[in-house]
Amino acid sequence: MASKPPQSDPVQDAPEVSPPPHAAAGLPGIGHSLRTAQQQMGVRRAALTLLRVNQKDGFDCPGCAWPEPEHRHTAEFCENGAKAVAEEATLRRVTPAFFAEHSVADLAERSGYWLGQQGRLTHPLYLPEGAEHYEPVSWERAFAIVAEELNALGSPDEAVFYTSGRTSNEAAFLYQLFVREFGTNNLPDCSNMCHESSGSALTETLGVGKGSVLLEDLYRADLIIVAGQNPGTNHPRMLTALEKAKASGARIITVNPLPEAGMERFKNPQTPKGLTRGTALTDLFLQIRIGGDQALFRLLNRLLLDAEGGVDREFVREHTHGYEEFAAVARSADWDETLTATGLERGAIEEALRMVLASRRTVVCWAMGLTQHKHSVPTIREVVNLLLLRGAIGRPGAGVCPVRGHSNVQGDRTMGIFERPAPAFLDALEREFGFAPPRAHGYDVVRAIRALRDGDAKVFLAMGGNFVSASPDTEVTEAAMRRARLTVHVSTKLNRSHVVTGARALILPTLGRTERDLQAHGEQFVTVEDSMGMVHASRGRLAPAGPELLSEPAIVCRLARAVLGGRSNTPWEEFADDYATVRDRIARVVPGFEDFNARIARPGGFTLPHAPRDERRFPTATGKANFTAAPVEHPRVPAGRLLLQTLRSHDQYNTTVYGLDDRYRGIRNGRRVVLVHPEDARALGFADGSYVDLVSEWRDGVDRRAPGFRVVHYPTARGCAAAYYPETNVLVPLDSTADTSNTPASKSVVVRLEPPTTA
Repeated sequence: MASKPPQSDPVQDAPEVSPPPHAAAGLPGIGHSLRTAQQQMGVRRAALTLLRVNQKDGFDCPGCAWPEPEHRHTAEFCENGAKAVAEEATLRRVTPAFFAEHSVADLAERSGYWLGQQGRLTHPLYLPEGAEHYEPVSWERAFAIVAEELNALGSPDEAVFYTSGRTSNEAAFLYQLFVREFGTNNLPDCSNMCHESSGSALTETLGVGKGSVLLEDLYRADLIIVAGQNPGTNHPRMLTALEKAKASGARIITVNPLPEAGMERFKNPQTPKGLTRGTALTDLFLQIRIGGDQALFRLLNRLLLDAEGGVDREFVREHTHGYEEFAAVARSADWDETLTATGLERGAIEEALRMVLASRRTVVCWAMGLTQHKHSVPTIREVVNLLLLRGAIGRPGAGVCPVRGHSNVQGDRTMGIFERPAPAFLDALEREFGFAPPRAHGYDVVRAIRALRDGDAKVFLAMGGNFVSASPDTEVTEAAMRRARLTVHVSTKLNRSHVVTGARALILPTLGRTERDLQAHGEQFVTVEDSMGMVHASRGRLAPAGPELLSEPAIVCRLARAVLGGRSNTPWEEFADDYATVRDRIARVVPGFEDFNARIARPGGFTLPHAPRDERRFPTATGKANFTAAPVEHPRVPAGRLLLQTLRSHDQYNTTVYGLDDRYRGIRNGRRVVLVHPEDARALGFADGSYVDLVSEWRDGVDRRAPGFRVVHYPTARGCAAAYYPETNVLVPLDSTADTSNTPASKSVVVRLEPPTTA
């Protein structure tokens, strides 16, 4: 039997700390998965639902974007995937009676964990101006309210339309079509806060802003470098791929400021060996200082230039541009500066060089540890430089592998969710739908917050996600949202963004991935694109959480009809009734989706084309793969300060907190902890178990404070610290962003530790 939601927020003022383990998954992973599933769904529903996750005739996990292998396990999900599914397929319900009992002010005092544990939203809800409680509202009235506010704006650019990575391809395509027919490119999305730096760097250097490898390439690799990524928590099924690569002879270098259990040893719960001793994954651990990655890769590139056989000269000659300029700059890389920037020993870097030289097929994987710094884009370009030197683009078993976080975040971008759309995409949209899309660039996430703060944007509409908790500079973001005339969220569950509202607010409940989608033309399915460019179908089977729920495509289509009225000739009702008609249009607008409906009918879907991978063709400005030679940067930290990275716990997915433990780091019953190297903590005068306020320092002189964190002596890189978001997003200045991509620099925050201001 499923359990009831918590009535009160759990106390988190005394986290329990034990030594971190040195292996991930195994029997504990099975136990935690089944316990969470039983609590949310009950035993029978849990079994029926979990066995459909990531199956060819099932639904795509609403968690991460890691791809599925051709041959699926019966249980093709990880612990955190099971938690994501359980929270969506939960039997708990948040009805209008809940909102009659709880005012918005009351809910605003609750933790994000408590809000999320209450269950699925069942009715459209409206917060009138000046009201204290959400109240039920009809769909027709809800859409009329949005239309009233949008059509009263002085310009379409006064509205912001955000997208979460859970949104399906069909819903995303319809959403961007509606927004552009309305007249704006203000389409910020969660990519702006995570892999925007990857897309910026890869588009410039390779011509395609996506990864160039497939799962089979990992299996064939000689060397896999995992930099700035924690697969054990953020992409657990990746550990299975790494284990398979190891069995085929691959070696693995891990580059990370923190030792992570999943990269030390993986106990695969699908195998007898995994339930006992497991597989050691990392061959060389480079415990780098936060932000030192560009310096590391630059020095490796200099050493490759000087090493016999270090450069694939035929590839460089035939397929690249800018080699001589790059080589001249790279040869000036300095050992002493690199050792200072990275905190590494010379011998460790020399061992990494030997491993690179011994590898013909090298894959480099990365995530937020590389993308959320001021110098993230040149860092990723330096990774590309290494692979270009080795001829490792367009070679089986080699390439770039930015590992995306949310299940369809890459697909949403492919469908046109982008504030800076390519002219060719807009041209195709115009030909297909017969209207002139706006050409001026719109707001990304950071610029959208500024626009709301400054009164330049007045309406905010989010297709999924938890914008307030995901964004930087929490106090600034919340104040900006409260200045809006109207805030609207399409959601499955309650979260912090629903209680930080504009003058008026709407919550529009939608179907989840697990649920049956029945429209006028019959049962529908949607599609998603994974982190490696594979497109496949997702079919829910559960009855919807309530009869009032609408699908995301239906919400977008009905909203478009209400807002655009006779100004639009688009057949919105036809699209809502039959998603195959949407896919027919996608096929004529988006390259790579030709004959979409026929190809998606094949079990497992299809792979999108990737010119650098498939034919060593590089659609860049030069027509070749581009070497780049940016100056090397790394964070400079004043004496008595630490460099903080924000990160997830193992009981967390993005901003969704499943529980208050992080067993892979030895933390239980609390999230307000800061991980500090013992010698750094002692030098600053803070014993293990003492409490501090974290105060960030930025050039604007504002002290941003996160109070009441327990100090945990932890084996981090020296001079570095780590703490969980969203609790520490308050420390990240809105204007502290990556050059070029404008991604918040959440992985390099200068902080000081102070005695707590409150007991």
